[in-house]
Amino acid sequence: MPVSKRILESISLSGKVAVVSGAASGLGFGIASKLAEAGAAVAILDVNAETGNEAAASIEDTSGSKAIFIKCDVTSNASCKETVEAIIAAFGHIDILCNNAGVARRKNVVELEEKDWDIALNVTLKGVYMLSHHIVPYMIANGGGAIVNTGSGWSLRGGENAVSYCAAKGGVLNLTRAMCLDHGKDNIRVNTICPGDVDTPMLRSECEQLGGAYDEKFREECAQRPIARLGTPEDIGNAVLFLVSDMAAWVSGAHLVVDGGGIAG
Repeated sequence: MPVSKRILESISLSGKVAVVSGAASGLGFGIASKLAEAGAAVAILDVNAETGNEAAASIEDTSGSKAIFIKCDVTSNASCKETVEAIIAAFGHIDILCNNAGVARRKNVVELEEKDWDIALNVTLKGVYMLSHHIVPYMIANGGGAIVNTGSGWSLRGGENAVSYCAAKGGVLNLTRAMCLDHGKDNIRVNTICPGDVDTPMLRSECEQLGGAYDEKFREECAQRPIARLGTPEDIGNAVLFLVSDMAAWVSGAHLVVDGGGIAG
């Protein structure tokens, strides 16, 4: 049987404008691509201009939706303010915000240097606050919106040699809950996506920081979970699409674990 028009409309993002941070590659690119496939115009934010421009061009080519790249330092108030103003100038409104930018530093509390703590917390946690600070007022003026913050399985439990990452991702989860309480009255839904190991440049970086080789053996070890494979950026993009669509119209303050069942054990 054909899919009903009502179902198609509930997952469509046609006419929506989405902002995705850390979207030049990895999870962010997967999220931005999926939202564009669903019909949203997408603003891709990242500090990597070359890769970001390539990502925007690729999304436009494959989805047919409008995609622009804006270089943005999510730790900077001035950069976030200018970025949001540029998005409003380009599209007129913002309906969806995906706070995805993050930095992983794989060290314990003794080995971790202050500068690495600062960059991990500033990008991964402060960045969520900073973009939300500038975008939420536009959402309120526009009658509402949907925000998805990228957490982690380590938002919910600790991990070895990852103190700054665990602290930041734990903060993202509770920040999400607080934002949900504050802005439900504004018709703004706020949720957390909690990915497991996904085959991305960040996972490669974590492997190399721990002295390993990002080879088939490492990937097989990461895939030891009930659904026995690594995640893909598309897996996470699909889950985010659900959370920002009308299919999740009564979902807010929640965290959705997308990890092949890994955290269940």
